Amino acid sequence: MMFLQYVIWGAWLPLLSLYLTKLGFDGIKIAWIQNTFAIGSVFAMFVGGQLADRYFATEKFLALSHFVGGVTMLLLPWQKDFYLFFAIMLVHCLFYVPTLSMTNSMCFANLKDPQKDFGFVRLWGTIGWIAVSWPFVFLLIDWKSLPEFGTVTFTQWLGKALGTAKQGAELQNALTWIFFVAGGASIVLSLFCLTLPHTPPAKNASSKNAPLEAIKLLKNPSILVLFIVTFIDAVVLYCYFFWTSPFMSTIGIPENWIMPAMSIGQIAEILTMAVLGVFLKKLGWKKTMLIGVFGQALRFFIYSVSGPNQAWLVILSNLIHGLCYAFFFATVYIFVDDHFPKDARTSAQGLFNFLIVGMGPLVGNFLWGALGNVMKSGDKIMFGKLFVVPTVLSMLAFFILLFAFHAEQPKKN
Repeated sequence: MMFLQYVIWGAWLPLLSLYLTKLGFDGIKIAWIQNTFAIGSVFAMFVGGQLADRYFATEKFLALSHFVGGVTMLLLPWQKDFYLFFAIMLVHCLFYVPTLSMTNSMCFANLKDPQKDFGFVRLWGTIGWIAVSWPFVFLLIDWKSLPEFGTVTFTQWLGKALGTAKQGAELQNALTWIFFVAGGASIVLSLFCLTLPHTPPAKNASSKNAPLEAIKLLKNPSILVLFIVTFIDAVVLYCYFFWTSPFMSTIGIPENWIMPAMSIGQIAEILTMAVLGVFLKKLGWKKTMLIGVFGQALRFFIYSVSGPNQAWLVILSNLIHGLCYAFFFATVYIFVDDHFPKDARTSAQGLFNFLIVGMGPLVGNFLWGALGNVMKSGDKIMFGKLFVVPTVLSMLAFFILLFAFHAEQPKKN
């Protein structure tokens, strides 16, 4: 389930901005399309969570959502008009985004020891993200420009192949595979969800309104502080998804290698997910989260000081992405499961998902799109200056978490 869940998202997200740039959309239009995910998170919080917590079995809701999400994704390669593209992407996100919190809830409801086991299950989502990225090395190669096989040594031919990406209309056509792969994986997952453990809604809920029960817990100061820090960190995270692929293109990384280069972060995420339970028990909630937030600042600082001669450093810095995600965002999901009532956990997951894939990117995408339009020298974006902004925001989140968040050690099961 987790493998296919993140194959869908990982197939299109890293290269979407590059694809939309090739279509001729400016930063604001790209931000609107990226923000369909944010709009979907509102639906996930107030509708999807309520339905899963109160009315429908989670596995059936997942099956329906992924089927609709898959069909809409398969329609996107044919859309060149901004408004049609936006509308179809919006429908996809309205059905896909709720499944992110529902798959987490499915795990927490059925795992024997969520704190210990969730990281091992969730890392399969990361493996899915990596697995879907590497085929694009070959899909985006400009095969027609290569020397005839046998006319040069194999090493020379292979080096030429791996370093030669399609350009122009051919690149644009090849990039449409991000939607075909995502759509196909979504329909496969729809069928697979029917085989998942039956996870019925809560029968003896204290309130009919599950999202309201989740929101009420924000009266707890530590949960409110975590809510604010999660929002800031989510804003920062989406700078990575918004500008990393265009940035890598400008510093000389071939387009067919951008997705695998970004997937290095997911490889690191596998390792950190595998040991997350150990770190939580040793360090506790606060120290683990602080490491994740500081990683964001370090990653964007490296971006801000790197140019064409430091492409290798930019690629290596993506190792930090795994640390950022596992030590902060995955820890947040586990913290929510540990601190929220059982009959509102899907809605509680949706509440924080609303920040991570909703309000954070909604604000972030417009911020990063507008900064991209403002920080230009001619037609070129001044990425060095742009990446100073997420660096500063990350450090702000770090200090808020350091001085204002207080929580007991994770429970030992």
